[in-house]
Amino acid sequence: MRLPLLISLLFPGLTSLAQPSAPTPTPALLLRPAAVFDGETLHPGWAVLTEGDKIKAVGPAAQLPAPAGARTVELPGLTLLPGLIEGHSHLLLHPYNETSWNDQVLQESEALRVARATAHARATLEAGFTTVRDLGSEGAGYADVGLKQAIDRGLIPGPRMVVATRALVATGSYGPKLAAGFVVPQGAQEADGVDGIIRAVREQIGRGADVIKVYADYRWGANEPSRPTFTQDELNLIVQTARSSGRPVVAHASTPEGMRRATLAGVQTIEHGDAGTPEVFKLMKQRGVALCPTVAAGDATSRYRGWRKGQDPEPERIQQKKQTMKAALQSGVDLAYGGDVGVFAHGDNLREAELLIQEYGFTSLQTLRGFTAGNARIFQLPDRGRIQPGLLADLVAVAGDPTKDIKTLRQVRLVVKGGVVVKE
Repeated sequence: MRLPLLISLLFPGLTSLAQPSAPTPTPALLLRPAAVFDGETLHPGWAVLTEGDKIKAVGPAAQLPAPAGARTVELPGLTLLPGLIEGHSHLLLHPYNETSWNDQVLQESEALRVARATAHARATLEAGFTTVRDLGSEGAGYADVGLKQAIDRGLIPGPRMVVATRALVATGSYGPKLAAGFVVPQGAQEADGVDGIIRAVREQIGRGADVIKVYADYRWGANEPSRPTFTQDELNLIVQTARSSGRPVVAHASTPEGMRRATLAGVQTIEHGDAGTPEVFKLMKQRGVALCPTVAAGDATSRYRGWRKGQDPEPERIQQKKQTMKAALQSGVDLAYGGDVGVFAHGDNLREAELLIQEYGFTSLQTLRGFTAGNARIFQLPDRGRIQPGLLADLVAVAGDPTKDIKTLRQVRLVVKGGVVVKE
């Protein structure tokens, strides 16, 4: 009890330096765009009032006067919408035409990868994506947890992150793979059997995972097609262990059997689903499992392999994806929206939406709803994805009307995260 008094008498300036300063209150914002897209519907002539990090009021501009001390931001000709939610990203990866996945995992230091990821986080936020579901550090351990913490503490700019940390693979099924006899660091955590799976899931949760990612199928050999990896019982156990801690499981799966097993286990989403069948999509719909198709990733990797889009015939992989997506749409399965960003450049997240519209028959309104309210619902993020009182003040203003032309999302004029203007 007497030590602080003694320190204050001997060193009068020290205690003031040691005391944490009170956080500066976030000023209220009155945003007056041409229209507000609330996550479902466009409302011309509406305005939005924020207070602290939340949305305070929404409605016709004439009914929302600026309170004392609020900053009014006029946004003529712009549409204000919820901050976009990226459904599948890897902030710790960069495009494979710059450096192959193997070389990123084996030759780039974790320090280099984290430094580059800080630039990726900024680019993502400035592109209007205020939340990302980051599905695996790909050999960088728990660096995604540290990146998330740095963003949350205001040390670096970036989106809110939902992180999967290391991801789970069956022993021997993932990469990198070199010549027989060489043991190298893997891009995910290997686990098998009851004890190994429970331990790995709990370890990832304890180290900061918000979601558990499992590779339900993969290529066992370099030139093999993908095949199931975990058994049904193993997948059931992964979901059961994660669910007991309140975490969902997402599954990388591209084969019908891998998708079927993951669906029966009760995962939240299936990523990719390249060879999905009508029967599998029907089962997913029945079980409430969503598909995140990541069409932009396949498009990008095909180009990296030499496909000259618009000149050469479509690769078999692209043709199959279009057939798969047609079956998925016909089944009515729920869709999550994310491009597997990191395979291509961060900040170019809109590629997924543009491809879905240009080549897969989606509408601008459909994709806009998907990247906002739809993703928030599927990913169980009830505090974002829509513009309504009480939700997070994560907002983006773009030139034009994105419900009619999704390309206007490339004309980002304002980004607000938690009631703070981060790009203007």
